[in-house]
Amino acid sequence: MPPLVEVLARRPRLADALALIAGAVLPLAFAPIEWRILSIVAPAILFLVWLGATPKRAFWRGYLFGLGQFGVGVSWVYNSIHLFGNAVAPLAGIFTALFIAFLALYPAVTGWLLIRYVRRFSLDLPHTLLVLPFVWALYEWVRGWLFTGFPWLLLGHAQLDTWFAGYIPTLGTYGGSLATAMAAAALVGVLVLTTGRRWSALASLVVLLLAGVALSGVHWTTPAGRALEVSIIQPSIPQAEKWREKQFQPTLDLYEKLTRAHFGRDVIVWPESAIPSTYGRVAEGYLLPLAADAREHGTALVTGIFVIEPDGTIYNSLVALDGDVDVYHKRHLVPFGEYTPLRGILGWLDNFVTIPMSDLGSGTGRPLLDVDGYAVGASICYEDAFGEEVIEALPEAAYLINVSNDAWFGDSLAPWQHLELAQVRALETGRWMVRATNTGVSAVIDARGRIAAISPQFEPHVLNAEVQPYVGVTPYARWGNWPVVVVAVLVLGLLAGLRWKR
Repeated sequence: MPPLVEVLARRPRLADALALIAGAVLPLAFAPIEWRILSIVAPAILFLVWLGATPKRAFWRGYLFGLGQFGVGVSWVYNSIHLFGNAVAPLAGIFTALFIAFLALYPAVTGWLLIRYVRRFSLDLPHTLLVLPFVWALYEWVRGWLFTGFPWLLLGHAQLDTWFAGYIPTLGTYGGSLATAMAAAALVGVLVLTTGRRWSALASLVVLLLAGVALSGVHWTTPAGRALEVSIIQPSIPQAEKWREKQFQPTLDLYEKLTRAHFGRDVIVWPESAIPSTYGRVAEGYLLPLAADAREHGTALVTGIFVIEPDGTIYNSLVALDGDVDVYHKRHLVPFGEYTPLRGILGWLDNFVTIPMSDLGSGTGRPLLDVDGYAVGASICYEDAFGEEVIEALPEAAYLINVSNDAWFGDSLAPWQHLELAQVRALETGRWMVRATNTGVSAVIDARGRIAAISPQFEPHVLNAEVQPYVGVTPYARWGNWPVVVVAVLVLGLLAGLRWKR
């Protein structure tokens, strides 16, 4: 056993504390802090304390890591439940703690399975370091879809503006996570391997960096046609006021005033559920006349709004008003926010948390809208956290529109983390993104994931910018997550087979 691993094995409480601290500092690698190096250092510490652990201890250290990561990184859930869901503070605290405790099970189970795998096939230290990144990539992938998925704070998200950014349009976020985890494992190798293998670990780290730089220089998609002039309306209406009846007419007046002032732009985009009503209630007397006036000035209007279909189902929708009316219904709903899973068992929660429009239908079909003659990739709220769903709009989509209402998160880390997710989606797809939010952060993001224009937070603002349509398909948009998943499974299966045979 290497000396450093042996020291940690003799001091289990120290190793436990390191796992908790590593998890707690990992969110600092993401927006708005963006200390990117922690996305390598934090998992490296976890890998290190896993090496000399039993399966039970690896579970516990993974759990501590998860408590730190999610306890710091998604603590904003409390704001949504208490401040805007109207749950009393103690109950909101309990719900938030349960959510964090549940998420922490993911790295905990990952640690347990890893050590079981290592012991079952008698892997030595170099082979353990080899499989660690692939186990991590599979862990993040499972977290991205199990129980509808929560792909938040993935290592790949923190590579947006690093030397590893080139892996994202090539292999997606999970490819970026795999490369980052490989770098973390290589760092551990430099610390614990023998001299000869230490140099191999260092060389692998250099190769990873150089490959990322080389991939960053590849442009998978290309501009098509002229740039479009876009305006994003950010009304900054407080969430606590939005659904009050007395605020309804002032809301309509504000949107109309800000919109008419920017007639002549190619596209004007309003945020998610911009009007606190349904499309049927405001279409004839408000939206359609306004859209007709906009069209006379060459402007297409796009808004988030709730739509009631003839069967009575309510959808959270994105509507393009450009001569014809084109509608996209949100497909990936937020559990407990837009619907209650297992309502027969968990329906009692509705008595403690009050959220308007929280029993919605899920849309079907591809996320595409026709806006001003262009096919546009549509997403609503945290749908932009799911890269595999956003790429369903390609190759037709010339650019992307995401509307959100991040007012639910208040003044917390969440709006900035959410903006970072949108940037990753733009980089993955090689498409510009227009992101309209109620209170910020609204932004226009270019095809390399860089912010081209951004709004101030919590201020009424109209963000004017140009958006360049693109054509072409990135490797990730073509193949999705499967290359990373298949390679990870093959590596683990092959190594297990070779060790079993031996």
